[in-house]
Parts: sequence; structure tokens; C-alpha cells
Amino acid sequence: MLSTMQDTPLSIAQLLRHGSTVHGDAEVVTWTGAGTRRRSYAEVGRRCAQLSHALRTLGVTGDERVATFMWNNAEHLEAYLAVPSMGAVLHTLNIRLFPEQLVHVANHAEDHIVIVDATLLPLLTPQLPQLTTVKHLIVTGDSADGVEAPDSVQVHSYEALLADQPTEFDWPEVDERSAAAMCYTSGTTGDPKGVAYSHRSIYLHSMQVCMTDGPALKQGDRALAVVPQFHAMSWGLPYAAFMIGASLIMPDRFLQPEPLAALIAAEQPTFAAAVPTIWQGLHQYLEQHPQDISCMHDVLIGGSAVPPSLMHTFEDDHDIQVLHAWGMTETSPLGSVARPPAGTEGEERWRYRYTQGRFPASVQARLVDDLGEILPHDGNSVGELEVRGPWIAAAYYGVDAPDKFHDGWLRTGDVGTITPDGYLTLTDRTKDIIKSGGEWISSVDLENAVMGHPDVIEAAVIGVPDAKWDERPLVAVVLREGSGATVDTLREFLSDKVAKWQLPENWTVINEVPKTSVGKFDKKRLRSQYHDGDLEVTRI
Repeated sequence: MLSTMQDTPLSIAQLLRHGSTVHGDAEVVTWTGAGTRRRSYAEVGRRCAQLSHALRTLGVTGDERVATFMWNNAEHLEAYLAVPSMGAVLHTLNIRLFPEQLVHVANHAEDHIVIVDATLLPLLTPQLPQLTTVKHLIVTGDSADGVEAPDSVQVHSYEALLADQPTEFDWPEVDERSAAAMCYTSGTTGDPKGVAYSHRSIYLHSMQVCMTDGPALKQGDRALAVVPQFHAMSWGLPYAAFMIGASLIMPDRFLQPEPLAALIAAEQPTFAAAVPTIWQGLHQYLEQHPQDISCMHDVLIGGSAVPPSLMHTFEDDHDIQVLHAWGMTETSPLGSVARPPAGTEGEERWRYRYTQGRFPASVQARLVDDLGEILPHDGNSVGELEVRGPWIAAAYYGVDAPDKFHDGWLRTGDVGTITPDGYLTLTDRTKDIIKSGGEWISSVDLENAVMGHPDVIEAAVIGVPDAKWDERPLVAVVLREGSGATVDTLREFLSDKVAKWQLPENWTVINEVPKTSVGKFDKKRLRSQYHDGDLEVTRI
């Protein structure tokens, strides 16, 4: 039999209506470097209506793609809400992609309009002649006068477009399964690939961001969204904030430790989210410029594994709990969050927090070995993680990828274990795990162990060829300024932390670990630097 329940679509327009009325007093705060720009959610709602009317005049009448090339700020939030609500598709362009990747992504998505921050024009305008489907460029933050663009592209001022537009919009009722937004992967292997999120998937994902077994964003929180809005939809924070009534604090382009510290002091966020390198940099700054940042009760860290040393540092020095999380562009991105079971204390509690976390009810997970056999969730069996659920991608947009999607599951490329109570521990990526003498060495475990040394700022481990063992680990380390540590003392530091046969013989001291466009360690570039002879390697 069928139920008697109403079939009300889950849509971004519903989040927009709810957030701008019920939570109209919440606000989005944009940092300017010297102060703030403030906008209530009620005002955001009115400006979203104006933006939607303006986009209609530019030919957005259906599911045309409207791209953004922007920092985290109020105008970007307006695009987040208005574009999907009017039935179009938001496409967040990654401002850190290489030019050829940017061109590929924009053309592949068939972007009709690009909304761009004036400070980012030098990165975008040289590529405009190659963006074959772009008809309009909308400039925020400054005058659009003098912007160089091909004759085929009309240039507009964001504020001029919104001026005199109606502050109400008749939001259409869209199919909740239709695309609302698009993100492309970072393209570390081949061209970036597009993931098209549905209204339904974003709505359900937003609910999980607000649940107590997830990030637990709540009404009254002031969420500092450092994670870029072009990086897996800012981990869902903008939509979840509008759903629950949490205010958003946006750093705009001021992402360095000093302005972030000033922003935290001025706006007192209670919650924050960013990749590990952001928090490592902030802590180093605060060591030299002490400041109380304990206003933040939780800091959500994902994108790459969080060194346990960083988790302890934030708890011991700043009274802040680090929430370790796992996810990827293909998972919207929330896959798991490391909240320990109720009642755990001391070392047991820390053991749970070191993991990538527990899967929520909506995310099913399994481990598969090299032969395709399903492995038990016993905390010991190691296999590739596969997941499925209502906010997990089933395909890439316009690209066949049978190696990533099969049997209704997403192959993540991550290797690890799952405990009987559903906690995930990742030991490596399939492409990064090191096979030495027939045994596996986890690059993540080695990195975490090395970064436990007080003089180490960053450490990345890759496998390099070895005549005897096939592969051995190479450790690339970034040391604190003035450090007296040597590779010999670092190897000695590891002697009681990893098995003797795993101790690395190959070391290199570098100024900075190369990063991907979303702030992860770029091991592909590190391997290239090694093979090209650009690294000065010491063998112990």
C-alpha cells in the first residue's frame, strides 16, 4: 500500500524561504581585512530575489549553468541560494585550478554566466576567449568598467544588476531530483570530473550537518567557513546554516593566519571548518602572538588526515575540540565524523577521535579486497572503502567512469578498516600506499608519527623505487624556523613509534609541501620532483 503522506519536494528554495524568514535575524558577516560587512538573512533573501530577477533578464530561464569564481563572502552565499532556487544550476569554479583545467571545466559544464569577484579578474579574464559557452560576466566587489572581455561576452556590475529589481520572487517548484549545484574534483589524476548535486541530496546532507552524530551545527552558532565555497560546496555549511539559523562568518580572501586571528577576535565564532594546513598555520601564528580563541567549541577538519598532535595541541593549548571528518567531492562531502561513543573517556575516547569517524545512518559503507570480496567490519580487515547513500554520487557528469562506480557503490580509492560499531580508520589512498618487500606501509601513519615531533610543521611521505624492497618511504619534512632537528634525530624520534622495518631511510627537508587546489598534500607533484631530481635526498 502507499502511504498517506504529502509528497513535498525537498528544495533549496525551501531552505531559502525558511532561513530568510524564520531565521531572518541571523547574519552573514564578510571580513574586509580592516572590518566587516554585515547582512541579515532576511536581507539575503531579498537580494536573492533581486539576483534571480536579474539572471532571468540575462537568459537564465531553465537549468542553465551559472558559475561563480569567488571567495567566501555574502555575494557568493546569495548565488548559492538564488541560482538553484530559480531552477538553474550553480557551478562553483575552483579559483586555484590551472588555466587549462579551468577552461576545460567551464566548457564541459557549459557555463552560461560567470559571477566573479573583482579581485579575481586577473585569473579569469585571460581565459575568457576560450570559454565557448559564457555569454555574461557579472563582477562583484568593484566597478565593472574597463574589464577586458571578448565581444561575445557582456560585462555587468553585480550591484547595478540587482538595483531596482523586485525583492520578491515566485520560486518555481522544481523536481527534487534535478541538479541544483555542480562541483568538479580537484583533478589530481586526469581532468577534473563533475558531480551534480540534486536539491534532495543537498537538503538531506544539510540535515546531517545539523545532527548530533555529525558536525552538530545549531541555531545560534557563528560558523567560520574557511573551507572554500568552491571546495565540495564549503562542506555544506552555507545550506545547513540557512536551515538551522546559524550565522555565517566569511573570511573572503583573507585566509592567512594573521587576518584569520583578527577575524576570530572580532567576531567570536563558535564553530569553524577548514583543512589541516589552515589550523597548523594559525597555531604557529598564535605561538608568537598569543590570543584566546576558545570561543570556538568545535573545529571541523577534513580534506586530509588530521595529525593526532594537532588535535592534542588545539585541545591542550586552545580548549577547542577538533572534529575529525572524512568525505570527498563525490560524497557532498560528509561521509563520517569522529564523535566518540557516549560514555567513553581518556585514552579510549582519543582512540575514537583519531579515526575518520562513524558513518551516519544515511551512508552505507563496505570494504572490498583486490579480488572484489566483501570484508568484515572487524577493525582489522583492510580493504578499499566503497560507499552509497542519498548524497553520494552515482556517476560523473558527462563522463563514463566504470572504475569509480560499480554495483551501485562509489569506489573511494581510500584504504582502511571499519570497526563493528561503524568507525572508519583510513590507512592510505590506493595510489599512495607503499609496498615494501611484500608488506604494506601506510604513508598516513608515517606522516602522523613524524608530525608528532615538535620541530616538524609538515610531513609528507611517498614511496620511491628501491632495488631490494621494490619501494621504500621517502619523508619530506618542513621544519620550524631555527630548528636544530636533523634527519638523524627525526628518524631516532620514530624508532619507538613505528615497526623497525618501516623506519624510513630516505629524507628530504623542503620549504613547503606542495598542495593541491583544495589544500591537500600534492603527492603527485612531490613524486615528480623526486623523479626529476629536484629534491635533495639524504639516505640514512
